[in-house]
Amino acid sequence: MISLRLPHIICLLFVLGFGSLNAQKTLVKGVVLDAKTNEPLPFVNIIFKNSKTGTTTDIDGNYILDTYYATDSLTASFIGYNSSTKFVKRDVSQTINFELNTGGGVSIGEVTVTYKGNPAHVILDRIIALKDVNNREKYDAYEYEVYNKVEFDLNNISDEFMDRRVFKNLDFIFDFMDSTTSDKKYLPMFMTESLSDYYYRRDPKSERELIKATKVSGVSNQSISQFLGDMYQNVNVYENYIGVFGKSFVSPIADFGKRFYKYYLLDSMVVDGSFCYEIKFEPKQIQEPVFSGTMWINDTTYAIKRIEASINDNANINFINGFSVEQRYKKVDGEYWMLAKDKLVVDFTVAKNSMGLYGRKTTTYKDFLINELKPDEMFNGLERVVVEQGANEKGEAYWNENRHDTLAENEQNIYKMVDSVKNVPAFRTFIDVVQLVFTGYKEVGLFEIGPYFNAYSFNKVEGHRFRVGGRTSNSFSTNLMVEGYLAYGLKDMEFKYGGGLLYFLSKDPRHSVSFNYSKDVEQLGLSQNAFSEDNILSSVLRRNPNDKLTGVEEFKIGTERFWFNGFSTDLTVTNRNMVPLGSIKYNLPDAAGGTSVSSIQTTEVGIRTRFAYQEAFVSGEFDRISLGTDYPILELSLGFGLKDVLGGDYDYTKAVLSLSDNIKLGTFGRTNVKLQAGKYWGTLPFPVLEIHNGNETYFFDNSAFNLMNFFEFISDQYASAMVTHHFEGFFLNKIPLMRKLKWREVVTGRAVIGSLQDKNKQTLALPSNIELEEPYLETAVGIENIFKIIRVDALWRLTHLDRPDIQKFGIRATFEIQF
Repeated sequence: MISLRLPHIICLLFVLGFGSLNAQKTLVKGVVLDAKTNEPLPFVNIIFKNSKTGTTTDIDGNYILDTYYATDSLTASFIGYNSSTKFVKRDVSQTINFELNTGGGVSIGEVTVTYKGNPAHVILDRIIALKDVNNREKYDAYEYEVYNKVEFDLNNISDEFMDRRVFKNLDFIFDFMDSTTSDKKYLPMFMTESLSDYYYRRDPKSERELIKATKVSGVSNQSISQFLGDMYQNVNVYENYIGVFGKSFVSPIADFGKRFYKYYLLDSMVVDGSFCYEIKFEPKQIQEPVFSGTMWINDTTYAIKRIEASINDNANINFINGFSVEQRYKKVDGEYWMLAKDKLVVDFTVAKNSMGLYGRKTTTYKDFLINELKPDEMFNGLERVVVEQGANEKGEAYWNENRHDTLAENEQNIYKMVDSVKNVPAFRTFIDVVQLVFTGYKEVGLFEIGPYFNAYSFNKVEGHRFRVGGRTSNSFSTNLMVEGYLAYGLKDMEFKYGGGLLYFLSKDPRHSVSFNYSKDVEQLGLSQNAFSEDNILSSVLRRNPNDKLTGVEEFKIGTERFWFNGFSTDLTVTNRNMVPLGSIKYNLPDAAGGTSVSSIQTTEVGIRTRFAYQEAFVSGEFDRISLGTDYPILELSLGFGLKDVLGGDYDYTKAVLSLSDNIKLGTFGRTNVKLQAGKYWGTLPFPVLEIHNGNETYFFDNSAFNLMNFFEFISDQYASAMVTHHFEGFFLNKIPLMRKLKWREVVTGRAVIGSLQDKNKQTLALPSNIELEEPYLETAVGIENIFKIIRVDALWRLTHLDRPDIQKFGIRATFEIQF
């Protein structure tokens, strides 16, 4: 139920994403003649209306203009002649000739011109009109070398912390502390560098990054690194929205920016040889997801030359004490605007005045080549990022020669002292506490003990249950993980146990094999997102007795292969023996005398395929956690039951197809959608069919029907939909009293429809009338981000209201850790 995915190690690569645009050059040529004499006119001014893009005719009256910055009109003007303006078709080549008439002399008096309006808005309108032109993806192709540097620092370090006895004989590490670029003292703990070549092609759209060199030093704790994983920001100011840790912030040059920002024209100046307008922008409403800062705009092309922006202190975002971005652009070959430097700084903090973390990312670009198409072979293959062999083996001489800029003194010191820092007991304790909170495991040498939240629980079958478990740590092996546990119930007086191993045949690509065995008590129909049945919280906060349990002895072997980022397949063989416990009975139908079946056994071969286009990951030694994708995720699972194989009782086939998506709607929030459909072929008892996920606790389960009881509905073919919209404070942020609380609105709707064939009704007596003659529907309205970690929902069950022992309305809560 906890929304934060389990922590893992930091990804070393940053790849910026850009929107697809197809702006083309406009080429206009022609001749300017005297309308009466038909003689060519030299030195006539030819300029696009409302712009500074133009030229003059040559001695023969000819002109040519080739530019991305065309407007819809072209004006010819010359002293002694009346000006002439003609329509232009943008993005194509054309010929436009002018014939100018001489003008008569006109005497005018003094003229006073008064401008009413915001001059910054005039410039902003031109920026917006030319956004497609100035976004670099308009070019047919481009390439460059990119250097990436990422640093994480422990900040807000107090004198009391430094004076602790554990730092005796290690106080030299504080010589490396810095405060020159911040109002907080900070101690470097991690740094990585990478050097790569990047290639882009517009049609068909393709991109490829070749990592030539990487270098890492520091504490690579999985928990800390996953918490910082979303630092991989794609900041593109030319888009209407900029993603900041899953939130959509309005770009200062968004098409609708005037609704959210106030703009001020401060100055005009020369920046790196380009004459620019300096414009300040600040939010109209402090609670809106917007930035504050300054941008410098080229006066001719209206391209961003430089921008500095930071999020508002009152923005509805958690654990971020500061977020700033600086981008600098340069004109390549006198025409093409390309990003030259990108700097991102994030200040993470859990509580006010506590120690936190700085995340810093600096990216520089050079050696640009524009519109030089590479052969198709350059873009073959599905991996967008390729790491060259030996990339992590480059020596210091290589880095000194190829690094885009020399390291600052404090950055050089990181490589000197960081190994000492990670061995400081107090520092290790800080890291270990974070890992314990998020993973539930405590590392002790070669092993990790846990998870702590499963140590004690209780239910109607086992009574008080105690469990101890653990797994090997990365210190034991980074290719093999062995885990196991032992549990005992005081009521049934039986031991339960389980264990397994995971071994990696390869890390690139990731390919693993696994083996697992367990003999334990299980709640069928429990979603994968729910607290496990032996979690203390699911024992205490229940609305029904926990007595619909099943004893399961399971043996499972499998292999998983990631073919490329976002595409993986699993192959498993599973043997399960199920015994009814508590109120669940395996009775034969009445026509057979009402006799019972002691157990059910199945042997199943499973194949699962998952595809998520352009999905990014944070990878640990054993886990691989998604950072998400902008595209829907498709998953297909197939299962084949084998009768008389390893004692299996049934032949069957099942298929489940699911599609999930996270749809971002800008300032209106985001919508999570999950659609699923499944079907079973064969004659099967109800424990093997689809037991729709219910929830009998007071915790809200994002993957279940929260007012449905366990075993209430069972199907052999079904379709379901779950839709949740997070408003991200869209309404509450506008209420002064609620604004400081930073609460966020959320609404949910869920539905499932299914059927059950008569042959499957007759295999075993059903627990109740479990057919879905009409769809099951429920809806919810809630508030999330209460104290930054709590979500509370009010739920209504809309159908099947005449069934016994149900709740038509309920209040559910859960813990969520999100930005």
